[in-house]
Amino acid sequence: MNALFSQTSEVTTTLISLCLMLLAGFLMTRITKKLKLPNVSGYIIAGIIIGPYVLKVISLEISAGMDFIGDIALAFIAFDVGKFLKRDMFKQTGVRSIIITLFESLMAGILITLSLRYIFSLDWSFALLLGAIATATAPASTMMTINQYKAKGEFVNTLLQVVALDDVVCLIVFSAVAALITANSTGNLSAGLVVLPIIYNIGAIILGFIFGLALNKLITPGRSNDNRLILAISLILGLAGICSIFHISPLLSCMVFGATYINTAKDKELYKQMNSFTPPILSLFFVLAGINLNIGTLGTLGLVGVAYFFIRIIGKYIGEYLGSYITKTSKTIRRYLGFALVPQAGVAIGLAFLGQRILPPEIGNQLVTIILSSSVLYELIGPASAKFAIMSSGDVKGRGNPAPRLACVSESKNLNKVSHEHEQKKRAAL
Repeated sequence: MNALFSQTSEVTTTLISLCLMLLAGFLMTRITKKLKLPNVSGYIIAGIIIGPYVLKVISLEISAGMDFIGDIALAFIAFDVGKFLKRDMFKQTGVRSIIITLFESLMAGILITLSLRYIFSLDWSFALLLGAIATATAPASTMMTINQYKAKGEFVNTLLQVVALDDVVCLIVFSAVAALITANSTGNLSAGLVVLPIIYNIGAIILGFIFGLALNKLITPGRSNDNRLILAISLILGLAGICSIFHISPLLSCMVFGATYINTAKDKELYKQMNSFTPPILSLFFVLAGINLNIGTLGTLGLVGVAYFFIRIIGKYIGEYLGSYITKTSKTIRRYLGFALVPQAGVAIGLAFLGQRILPPEIGNQLVTIILSSSVLYELIGPASAKFAIMSSGDVKGRGNPAPRLACVSESKNLNKVSHEHEQKKRAAL
């Protein structure tokens, strides 16, 4: 396939590659559906199979030119997550969600840091950076699993608020840790590594708020559905583009964008329109993630990487459970929310490369290897874990408590029986 691509133009290569990626993702979901796995798992597996490490249909050179798909997908995902940060909903569950987020994210970070330091005797700088990165959760696979099964309810609302707040906590913790390590190693606080990223993210959040207000003004009652969609997509892409100029994730800004619009316009229909537009983009995003996942790095994961993988999951679950218990959240959320917080990818990988610059080369490379290797496992196991949590919560229509449905069936049978007896009596009287 690479020989064929070498004889074609760049445009032809890109178009054929996109076609193959979408088809591979679609065909693999036919298999994963029979295995009762979420579509996300199918897309990632499809990417691994057609990628440079298995069938070599799509090379790393080709996938490198498609990095923009990741920013676009994350921007759309974040905008959609923003609709769950409604003012009235946040008044009811906001404080609870903040407390749960702090517990689950910080517990994971603390357990990772202490384990690497005292069990594996690793350097404090390395342990602190890996602990800071462990606080992050990837919203993409969780969001797509929710959309696939059309899950709605208290559990889903809490989950999405926690996932949305997770990245905020992660960026703050990572910036603080980077400041400590930089000050310790050089004796000076580097504004370029610590202060500027915080300023950029604050600026992006403000810009997301402004974009939300602007979209509310632009989408007037007389706008057609087509024009509504065009305006929303253009602003989302513009915001993601501005974020890429400053090398920051579009997650926070687009999340604020979506939250601002839903709170000012009270318009749920736009989000439904967006959900019918985004499936191909999200499919390409996860297939591309599978293409870029080097399964060979699993062999270099090592004992430290395995410990990171399991301890982070344990930390997330224990922290979520304690936070839910303290806030007197329902037993359903307490039991299952931790399973939906397993995925970790985009933000964690980006921060790993930032951490690599702070640490000595050898240790920095080890940090990146651990994060990249564990991301392979998290992105394969995470969607299935999220599906288990969402299904178990009862927020998927038709998957809740079966008792009422059985009662209705029984009542229906009794009514049919009474009707039949009444009909027999009428016939006997005649």
